[in-house]
Amino acid sequence: MSLVTADEIGAAGARLSGRVVRTPTLPCPRLTASSGPEIVVKAENLQHTGSFKARGAQNALLARAERGRLPAGIATFSAGNHAVAAAFAGRAAGLPVVVCMPPNAVDVKVAAARRYGAEVVLTEDLTGTCHALAAERGYELLHPFDDPDVIAGAATAGAELIADAGPLDLVLVPVGGGGLISGIAAAVKTASPGTRVIGVEPATANAVTHGRRAGALVPLPHRPVSLADGLTAPYVGEHNLAHIETYVDDVIEVPEDSIAPAWWELLDTTKLLIEPSAAVGLAALHLGLVRADAGTRVALVLSGGNVAPAALTRLSAQR
Repeated sequence: MSLVTADEIGAAGARLSGRVVRTPTLPCPRLTASSGPEIVVKAENLQHTGSFKARGAQNALLARAERGRLPAGIATFSAGNHAVAAAFAGRAAGLPVVVCMPPNAVDVKVAAARRYGAEVVLTEDLTGTCHALAAERGYELLHPFDDPDVIAGAATAGAELIADAGPLDLVLVPVGGGGLISGIAAAVKTASPGTRVIGVEPATANAVTHGRRAGALVPLPHRPVSLADGLTAPYVGEHNLAHIETYVDDVIEVPEDSIAPAWWELLDTTKLLIEPSAAVGLAALHLGLVRADAGTRVALVLSGGNVAPAALTRLSAQR
């Protein structure tokens, strides 16, 4: 299994120049004061489509076009953010897009995918329906995370982080199917081998931990459910697992009831609109699941900001 190289990450960065936002890396004095380590955040919630996924989807289609392999259309599956990104990238490439999303997908993510021109199919069988539609229509299946071009696109966020943040001791990355951490870890470790990269996933949606324990690409035995809906992948990808085993120092699980308080604190201290998935790293810090002593320089990757107003209302009511 080949891993994404520094050259491929650089090529993705060149491809995406002017097509994605170079999202800011921001200091967080209040978080630093309350947590001990010096914390900065990589604000991917400010990316086109509201999440890091815009990087991977666009890089995948641009790379295929360079290779003369642009498909007739694309089919994909997603809890939300990749669906929106695929629709965005497909529209830019002039391709039809069909996305399979779960019936309980966040309304704003469904609406955004449709706004960018995708056909949305709500289904309990995400992968099965997606494969069937791709075969029926002659489309290519654009995998949301298990694709080297998607990983290289996500890696550009890590390359920016290392360039903009200065020396970092630790990078905490939200984990679903493994696309973001595969890219971030490849970029960080090739540029700064001494920086620790740790993935964080909900205990109720722990596809990566499950796959690592099984030693194989075994889907979760139950449907993953979490407030952090963007991290509810049913399995870890083959390419992702290879990157994680090579580059990632650890993947840890946080209990479900730790996510909402961390989400509220990030909303309050950063004044950024983020979704719950972006808060799992802070939850891990607060629970002491990750060692980060005073003075340690820590980056939290804020993976996205596509949150329904109703969810914010519910969160506020719990305070």
